[in-house]
Amino acid sequence: MTTLWQASQQLLAGQISPETLTQDALRAIAAESGEGKRVFTKVYSDAARQQAAQASARWQQQPPRSAIDGLPISIKDLFDVAGEVTTAGSRLLSNASVATANASLVDRLQQAGAAIVGKTNMSEFAFTGLGVNPHYGTPANPWQRAQQRIPGGSSSGAAVAVSDGMCLAAVGTDTGGSVRIPAALCGLTGFKPSASRIDQRGTLPLAASLDSIGVIAHDVRSCWLLDSVIADQPLQIDERNLSEAHFVIPQTRVLAGLDEHVSAAWLHALDVLRAQGVKITELPLQELAELDTINARGGITAWEAWQWHQHYAQSQPEAYDPQVLTRIQRGSLLNGEDAAELYQLRANWKQRVEQAVAPFDSILMPTVPLIAPTLAELEDPARYMQVNLLMLRNTSVINMLDGCSISLPCHQPGAAPVGLMLSSSHGNDAALLSWAAAIETTLKRSS
Repeated sequence: MTTLWQASQQLLAGQISPETLTQDALRAIAAESGEGKRVFTKVYSDAARQQAAQASARWQQQPPRSAIDGLPISIKDLFDVAGEVTTAGSRLLSNASVATANASLVDRLQQAGAAIVGKTNMSEFAFTGLGVNPHYGTPANPWQRAQQRIPGGSSSGAAVAVSDGMCLAAVGTDTGGSVRIPAALCGLTGFKPSASRIDQRGTLPLAASLDSIGVIAHDVRSCWLLDSVIADQPLQIDERNLSEAHFVIPQTRVLAGLDEHVSAAWLHALDVLRAQGVKITELPLQELAELDTINARGGITAWEAWQWHQHYAQSQPEAYDPQVLTRIQRGSLLNGEDAAELYQLRANWKQRVEQAVAPFDSILMPTVPLIAPTLAELEDPARYMQVNLLMLRNTSVINMLDGCSISLPCHQPGAAPVGLMLSSSHGNDAALLSWAAAIETTLKRSS
């Protein structure tokens, strides 16, 4: 396994060619026995090869466009590409007008010379944390693949593309956990930055107040490297001594109902951190219990999604995944006064939570409380809804907080993938990634 960070270092040393890496990624996508047909809604084979060839020449002649010049990257199927329809994992928009310009994110990747290999599949309109897609198929989780476990969503194809070597890193979105959930379930690293750091023009929205653009890769440095290309301002990360860290674990809501695999990995990770001298404080943080009330009727996500989908949902309801349509329709039960109250409740809640966690370097939680269930298990609609709520429960806290967050693998080799989530308030991204890098090193030594 070559990580994005390792590949960039090998390019600097002249040890590898962008063409080789991109060809390897395209072969993995095209493999008949692989998940490529379910992972990608569109593949840019010729363009990626051409970009990699041009980048190879730039690396030889110097200077390259960026540290990822010519490296294979994927993008989620809700970023505009000029001349194409943006379908967002749905059949509903198949005949919609083509995009007249690239999303800002796509422009930045192209300017950096990235070999964009294709658009990745996703939960329809990014509106579940499971990654199930009845239109394009559901990519199977790399863990126990024969059992057909879910990849997590909504950036489902993004995670499986990285895990299966179809790209070195992937760009997705995160409205309630959509890069961190699939990263956790697939044994990868998923970074959701403070939303304002990355320009979202040309990105099909789910809920603009909560949406953010994030990345999935094999490790922290790879996430940092890709983020530095697509963000308005690159981050600087530094070495941290874990003996100087003071983390907080909320005791309300986020530790309930952990399955045995998650509980074991979580407790082991905490033991490893304490052995390094990390100070860990348990805090009631009872404000988290208020989220169930705030979101009782669908919350901000349902309200804002309904504003975008109202026409389609009323004129072509049969075109939607029924599970997604049900969640969108909850927004129809709210009015402008309800929405104004929701925004006020969120602002007040956010202020109180920020004050409570301000003394700490990071918030620690399990990313999700369950390991990836099988697709067969979710054929029961009631179980589908139950698992979806559980998958989103912890990660969505940070979207409501408008914070930054990263999920790191914390399971033992060969065990079911489990994520450890570090989070912080808005704008603390550099410190968060610095602590994450230190924790990653420690966890890898302990495995």
